[in-house]
Amino acid sequence: MMTDRGPRISATEAMHRRAEELDALDAILPFDRRDQLAALLTDEDVATLKHLAGESMGENTLRALASDLGYLEAWCRLATGAPLPWPAPEALLLKFVAHHLWDPVKRKEDPTHGMPAEVEVGLRAERLLRAFGPHAPGTVRRRLTTWSILTRWRGLTGAFGAPSLKSALRLAVRASARPRQRKSRKAVTGDVLARLLETCASDRLVDVRDQALLLTAFASGGRRRSEVAGLRVEDLVDEELVRADPADRNSPPLPCLSIHLGRTKTTTSDDSEHVLLIGRPVIALKRWLTEAAIRDGQVFRRIDQWGNVDQRGLTPQSVNLILKRRCQRAGLDPALFSAHGLRSGYLTEAANRGVSLPEAMQQSLHKSVAQAASYYNNAERKNGRAARLIV
Repeated sequence: MMTDRGPRISATEAMHRRAEELDALDAILPFDRRDQLAALLTDEDVATLKHLAGESMGENTLRALASDLGYLEAWCRLATGAPLPWPAPEALLLKFVAHHLWDPVKRKEDPTHGMPAEVEVGLRAERLLRAFGPHAPGTVRRRLTTWSILTRWRGLTGAFGAPSLKSALRLAVRASARPRQRKSRKAVTGDVLARLLETCASDRLVDVRDQALLLTAFASGGRRRSEVAGLRVEDLVDEELVRADPADRNSPPLPCLSIHLGRTKTTTSDDSEHVLLIGRPVIALKRWLTEAAIRDGQVFRRIDQWGNVDQRGLTPQSVNLILKRRCQRAGLDPALFSAHGLRSGYLTEAANRGVSLPEAMQQSLHKSVAQAASYYNNAERKNGRAARLIV
């Protein structure tokens, strides 16, 4: 059927078209979420993401923006029956806060308090909502920031700086009183890492890969899972051999490798960070690359059930699942550990071994001294005398 506006296309056809356009971002957006995002996002959303990719925005940042945008679109449709408006009116921003940060005590008295049941059911059906209770304040602030950034990229001005929104956020955070949870309840320290590596003690290709992944992620300063997943062969540079003990010329030489990380979560576009790998992690990493016949592209890749190495690299979520699977095989509770435990575990282990905080931060690339020092403080308290007056 023709109209004066041209041929109509169905919602299904429009979704397929958006999915095809998202294929151009397959190196950034998870393939298994392509169809879901195509259903959630509008044509304008996809155009915005493609523009940001063309502006060389960091892959991790763009992936987070796409994920948050998909959530916002789904929430808005369920909460208002309409797509996300640009710019968003102040009332809609306040509704978003009210739906995600609420008082659990008040909710027991009044079931209509907080996120409406039909909105919650819809988000869970889309697998966009898993937590129970009010959202973490950090998650709400991040999604509002994403909303604000995308509004500005469209050349519009939103109400994100409105006093009413700031006041609502402050009061809602106080009411929700949700305790801050660690990204990993337990750190992957040296003893835990040793148990995980014991589960990789075979010549199976998946064990060779996981051994290299765990050693590389830990020894390189506790790299974030996104950095591990995004590591490329082109980022690895062989360095001259170094001594096991720099003060002893007769100590055995060890292989050394530098990893160029480029832009990370805490760097600007002009920064280029690198860290070193020395000894056993280098040997494990090179063994994996040799046996998997990987000469370029992403270092850590999927392996199918028949032992074939995929051309696609691991996703950040895959890195997390690998660590949890190794925890389970090692007899540890996977619920207590996540990939971030490698990062906190590196600093904790450094503190336990007497490595100075500045030296450890050169490898971990923490920008916040306070955050890095928290792991040292915990280690020092456990190793100190203050808690041992009566034992």
